[in-house]
Amino acid sequence: MNPTMTRLPEEEHPNKAFGWAARDSYGVLSPFKFSRRATGEKDVAFKVLYCGICHSDLHMAKNEWGTSIYPLVPGHEIAGEVTEVGSKVQKFKVGDRVGVGCLVGSCRSCDSCKDNLENYCPKMVLTYGAKYYDGTITYGGYSDTMVADEHFIVRIPDNMPLDAAAPLLCAGITVYSPLRYYGLDKPGLHIGLVGLGGLGHVAVKFAKAMGVKVTVISTSPNKKKEALENLGADSFLVSRDQDQLQGAIGTLDGIIDTVSAQHPVLPLLALLKSHGKLVLLGAPEKPLELPVFPLLQGRKVIGGSLIGGMKETQEMIDFAAKHDVKPDIEVIAMDYVNTAMERLLKADVKYRFVIDIGNTLKIPS
Repeated sequence: MNPTMTRLPEEEHPNKAFGWAARDSYGVLSPFKFSRRATGEKDVAFKVLYCGICHSDLHMAKNEWGTSIYPLVPGHEIAGEVTEVGSKVQKFKVGDRVGVGCLVGSCRSCDSCKDNLENYCPKMVLTYGAKYYDGTITYGGYSDTMVADEHFIVRIPDNMPLDAAAPLLCAGITVYSPLRYYGLDKPGLHIGLVGLGGLGHVAVKFAKAMGVKVTVISTSPNKKKEALENLGADSFLVSRDQDQLQGAIGTLDGIIDTVSAQHPVLPLLALLKSHGKLVLLGAPEKPLELPVFPLLQGRKVIGGSLIGGMKETQEMIDFAAKHDVKPDIEVIAMDYVNTAMERLLKADVKYRFVIDIGNTLKIPS
């Protein structure tokens, strides 16, 4: 579809939808009626059954990144069941178990798109709070229905529960992609994982499934038991304990850093072996201080990564189903969402909220 298409008249958007939306930067969500576009010839429409709550939903609801468009229906960890397919859809049929992650559009012609890296397309369209090619604003998965081009639909394997699948469509691919791209997926390698939250706990599970040795690095000593006993990490470092850090210098092949708060990277670089890689997945508000000498002295690399392309997202969820990688979730009702957001702000969740849309989204008569 051409990004320069003119806006379609409202009568061509007949699919009535219902969800919860933020109306302003206070970020409080409440019931909201809206329309989805009619199911186009290459579109898949599905009933939303579950939607994960990502930390970016909180940022967007409160317009903390300055890009939010209201009313805003969040949600880009969406899982459900196909209800309708367009006439030219080839990969899906009614009744299929499917999901949508962070993307619903890209130009499909740039170098990134040709390399199956739609997530790095300059014209990428986000699942919510973005302008679609027809001029309408995209609405996310805190809603009863979803419509997307089949290219951006992920098939969810039968042995993967839909509630567990939902967070993998953002948190899962966000950690899986850098493990693969930076070569930190080889059995026998030893990686560090900084931050044991929504991303971090899934990263431990994927890395262990790949046969990698994992050391969790955290500021909280009280997470040690959780990391070692519940998540299967091999060792645990308290990042504020200089003796522990000293004993681990030069032991890691790579580090996946999921922390989005301000933190020093110098101690982390010291933990890397020569040619080691520090991969940043969090986005602190202020720039991190970059010490260059440690990079020169061991030919070390600092890199980043952002979600993944559609081919890799499908690969990720198939891998997760095969190796029984599932996030730890707390399933909630739709009307609990504002409380969940408050708890998320305090990191009071292990480790991902998932809204039971199918059973708890009540449409007013």
